Amino acid sequence: MKILIINSLYPPIPGSSGAEKATSLLGEALVRRGHKVVVVSLQPEAQEITEVRNGVKVYRIPISNIYWIVSRNRESVWLRWIWHVRDRWNRTAAARVGRILDAEKPDVVNTHNICGFSASVWREVKRRKIRLVHTTHDYYVVCSRRTLYRDDKACSRRCVDCALLAERRIRESKHVDVLVSVSRKTLELHRDSGAFNGVPSHVVFNLSGQFDRQNLPAASQSRDQLVFGFIGVFEPKKGLEILLRATEKVRHKNWRLDIAGYGEASYEEQLRGIRSDPRICWLGFTSAQEFLAGINVVVIPSLWPEPLPYVCMEALQAGKGMICADSGGIPEMCHLASRVIVVPPGDVGALANAMDNALGEPAKWRDAEEVDPAKLKLFGEEEVLEKYLAIYSAEPYQKVIPDVAGRNVPRP
Repeated sequence: MKILIINSLYPPIPGSSGAEKATSLLGEALVRRGHKVVVVSLQPEAQEITEVRNGVKVYRIPISNIYWIVSRNRESVWLRWIWHVRDRWNRTAAARVGRILDAEKPDVVNTHNICGFSASVWREVKRRKIRLVHTTHDYYVVCSRRTLYRDDKACSRRCVDCALLAERRIRESKHVDVLVSVSRKTLELHRDSGAFNGVPSHVVFNLSGQFDRQNLPAASQSRDQLVFGFIGVFEPKKGLEILLRATEKVRHKNWRLDIAGYGEASYEEQLRGIRSDPRICWLGFTSAQEFLAGINVVVIPSLWPEPLPYVCMEALQAGKGMICADSGGIPEMCHLASRVIVVPPGDVGALANAMDNALGEPAKWRDAEEVDPAKLKLFGEEEVLEKYLAIYSAEPYQKVIPDVAGRNVPRP
């Protein structure tokens, strides 16, 4: 089978995150299974580049908009508005993708993040009568910010700009043949906004990469101390400010907090000013492997309805306990762990109490546990590929495919 994957970014381009990791792992796994995989992604340079990475043919086409999709500067309101208006229906991007579709003639197209391409690429796929699968990693189809998060809180209703800018994407979403969501909550939020009306859907976790548990855990030297850890991009929606404020309310003294990641320099400086404590260690950019080797408990305090962060998978693979916000699809993954506390997003007191509960039982939370192989299968290569390959073919319309929770979901 020849599969063409469309995603805004593709490694190793700067700005890559969870969706880019998911698409590259999926593409390379499909190649190992003997399938031909082509990826179309965007780049800031003006020329088109074609290369082969780990068996995947990658087209990197210029972005057709007024600034790069991952801007390091905070653009003005008017520039951002112009960018979004152009991204509402990008004819140039559609024409470039159409040319690649004609050259490659794939059996199926799997779109992931299409910000910078616009929903116009869906029309190009269906004009050629090619099977179209879309995988959601964020809320681009229904939200101009892609996050359902605004003014320091999760959105409870549609904003005026989202209603204007996302209306066409929602309308075009009905042309998708099959929808894949990385979590049930993300699927529900799309449905609630009117997107993908009547489109058959599946919930499939992202494919996890190889994770080496060797030398885990190292963490703290004291049996009575716990090391909490946060890893991610420093953005308000990630809730790191909530975690820092929670440390002020933690009653126990036997803790350390390791913070790994990066963000805008001004915002990081602001975060560092919230809490000055020698027990808080700022690690900078750190690999997940190194980060998890040094901590006991992963804290995920996200304020936005995060679809499914990779740190959940990696913490589960490492046998770490988790304290997580009840945001988006996070509980669907973190509840697979044997030691987990879920707290309301943004609740400083509840997060502090959860940390105190763990600190009250340090022996229980300190050491990594053996991972249940059945749980790891849910995002392992064999199971994820089996589901995607069934979805890519016409067969999902004739058979029943179990979702990640093991329930049988009938298809029309």
